[in-house]
Amino acid sequence: MRIVLLGPPGVGKGTQASRIRERLGVPHLSTGDMLREAVRLGTGPGQAARAIMESGDLVPDALVGEMISERMSRDDARGGFVLDGFPRTEAQVEILDGILASLGTRLDRAVLLQAPESEIVSRISLRRSCPACGSVYHLRAQPPRKDGICDRCGAALVQRADDAEDIVRARLAVYREQTAPVAEIYLRRGLLREVDATGPADAVAANVALVLDGATAPGAAA
Repeated sequence: MRIVLLGPPGVGKGTQASRIRERLGVPHLSTGDMLREAVRLGTGPGQAARAIMESGDLVPDALVGEMISERMSRDDARGGFVLDGFPRTEAQVEILDGILASLGTRLDRAVLLQAPESEIVSRISLRRSCPACGSVYHLRAQPPRKDGICDRCGAALVQRADDAEDIVRARLAVYREQTAPVAEIYLRRGLLREVDATGPADAVAANVALVLDGATAPGAAA
């Protein structure tokens, strides 16, 4: 299956993309991972992206689309994929349409993970990370044994700047303005399925599996 995974920041797209990858045996195509790989390998798009990022600008849609097209053309993605992080705008939908057409294939499903804004703000703003070893904690769901200290290496935990509550709410506002219309496009095409992402990861994964099998997840819109 060829799947696009949609949803606001902090809703659990990365976790569910990994579950889909394991269940269906298709690669997880994360635009962030593709961008980092292209930069690391020094490919043409990677070199262009590095220069843009070093200048502080956003990587243009066309350049991201070029990397996605290259990645989708590899053998492991010919039988399907789960795409995470693209498309995020209506213009990117058109780019993806062109990529799929050039490959002679089409999208099978768009899955929209949904959660209340209050839940998302809590998930992200209560997250703490270790700058030394990279361990991640959540003050409510997975707190460190000693307040403010990493269990693994004993370093002081920090809150990433973009995890602050005001920044999270700003990111959600951008999502509503730019990315939510993407879901409307796939809804009109009959490809969109919504899944409630507020429960445990295993329960969410089970409901995602249902919509990918053609059923409707309990409590979600078809």
